[in-house]
Amino acid sequence: MNFFEHQDRARQNTQQLIGLFSLSIAVMIMAIYIATLFLFRMAPRVWWHPGLFLYVAGITIIAIAVGSLYKIACLRQGGSVIAQELGGRFLLPDMADEQGRQLLNIVEEMAIASGISVPEVYLLDRETSINAFAAGFTPNDAVIGVTRGTLQHLNRDELQGVIGHEFSHILNGDMRLNLRLVGLLHGILFIYLTGELLWRIRGTSREDKGLPLWTFGLALMAIGGIGLLCGRLIKAAVSRQREFLADASAVQFTRNPNGLTGVFQKLQQMDSRLISPAAEAASHMFFGNALNPSFWEDLFSTHPPLGERIRRVGGLNARNLAAMPSRNQMRSPSQESLTMGFAGGDSATPEQVVNQVGSVTPEHFAHAQALLSQLPESLRLGVQEQQSAMAIAFALALDTENLQIQECQIAWLREVQAADLVEKTLELSSEISQLDPRIRLPLVDLAVPVLRQNSAKECQMLCKCVHGLVVATGSLSLWHFVLQLILWRRLQPSINPPSATTVEFTSIEQIWPDCLLVLSVIARVGHSQPDTSTEDIAYAFRSGVFRLPKAGEQEKPEIPLTCNFTELKKSIERLRLATPKLKQAIVDACAHTVLLDNKVTPSEADLLRAIALTLECPIPPFLNPQRGVSKQKQSSPKRS
Repeated sequence: MNFFEHQDRARQNTQQLIGLFSLSIAVMIMAIYIATLFLFRMAPRVWWHPGLFLYVAGITIIAIAVGSLYKIACLRQGGSVIAQELGGRFLLPDMADEQGRQLLNIVEEMAIASGISVPEVYLLDRETSINAFAAGFTPNDAVIGVTRGTLQHLNRDELQGVIGHEFSHILNGDMRLNLRLVGLLHGILFIYLTGELLWRIRGTSREDKGLPLWTFGLALMAIGGIGLLCGRLIKAAVSRQREFLADASAVQFTRNPNGLTGVFQKLQQMDSRLISPAAEAASHMFFGNALNPSFWEDLFSTHPPLGERIRRVGGLNARNLAAMPSRNQMRSPSQESLTMGFAGGDSATPEQVVNQVGSVTPEHFAHAQALLSQLPESLRLGVQEQQSAMAIAFALALDTENLQIQECQIAWLREVQAADLVEKTLELSSEISQLDPRIRLPLVDLAVPVLRQNSAKECQMLCKCVHGLVVATGSLSLWHFVLQLILWRRLQPSINPPSATTVEFTSIEQIWPDCLLVLSVIARVGHSQPDTSTEDIAYAFRSGVFRLPKAGEQEKPEIPLTCNFTELKKSIERLRLATPKLKQAIVDACAHTVLLDNKVTPSEADLLRAIALTLECPIPPFLNPQRGVSKQKQSSPKRS
């Protein structure tokens, strides 16, 4: 099952969740109706009273809806809300201890290897147990939370296995489902909280002919308890199989099943429970069981038994990993040409590209580590500090080939930014210009967590300044288009409240013109060499078009369309609203157009990754040969 099939499955699980939620509401309505009959002493004389039933049903639905909508509104800010409710502290690199820096390094490596934005990391300082979670609506706004006990008791390989498990939830669409589950089930919990409030009010007169109000509150607590059990059953039904999948993906990502097995073995001897009161609502999000074990643990637990998880990971080790190379046998990307790096090296196919979307291979993980080890110390520290991170974004927009144009850009920047920030931009620009071009996009991703700490207005101003630097060049290059597209997309969670993408297009006919325009640009970019003929460009374009579904039924131009970058951006944004299956076909067609000549230029790689990122289809980096890397950089020490 690939990334797109997982996305479809997540949508189906959402529909299943709504069905189970509706069933729970029906059970609670009946329970409250019966309690009302006894409250007004109408039973057993009259068991069916349509007017009363409609009244009870209406009040119950409104109460649950209010509770759910309130929680959903609170979750609009994304996974950071969950992390803060659990007592998490945002972990900044310059404020992290040695254990924290190791955690941040692993998260950065995994993010670069999978092609997603580096998630914000929250440390749950008060939790001494071993546990972790991932929360968010999309990979672009994901956050990862880790307990202090996880850092204290796990070694690097084990911690890497836990983070790989959480990245699986990020990449497979589980987070969005989990957040919806928190919001919906809060409405059911609202019934219990209302009953608790009534139970505490004991001012009812003893002369009241009916039952005291606190008795009705006690009944609501009991009914709310039924809803709570229903909620746990729903979470167990939705979450258990996703945990098995995340375990398998973590083994695939790290190529080290012993790391994950070691965590499970430690959990058998230690603890994964949380002390935070918010753990009940978020229990299905965690790596391990976050609640106290109960008599009905096998029925209500959101996680499979540890013994079963160990057995399955061991089975993966024996069956699926026997043919894979060990870590010592894996070759460094800097030692050999890996033209595409999608498990097939030079013989990569569009199908391999599609299958690698939303996944991580050991080669890509090693490649990410190699890229990060090549960063100069000034840039490694720069992405950890606000002003330097802004300077890096500005430096990436400078023209390093034409000094006259760069002087115009700097003159414009001096008019809108402080002098020390401009000088920092120039300083970092000279270092960035000496790096391999393939490190530019990872450098953007590394700076994003710090840049997102700015206000929405400051993030907008940052994007406007980058746009102003691009305008100052007098013409928009492909790199400048890619930089602006990715920077704007990465900073969206800080500019606008994060939310799940709404599907608006379910058939290829609705987005056919947009597909043609995107494929036209890719064909021209990939065949822009002076010796390339117009026939080669047209052939690459038509080859990509025929990979789209129902291509034989649609109107197809003989030559690529002409457009500007504004039109291209609009088309990419429209394609983002298509179904996962349509996105799969689009990525396949784009990859086929790129790979037709068996070459992947840096411009093609950047454009394809920018398109895939906007479509919310994280694609791993292209493992081209490393250029311009000194021996000293190649022998950089391994990161902690």
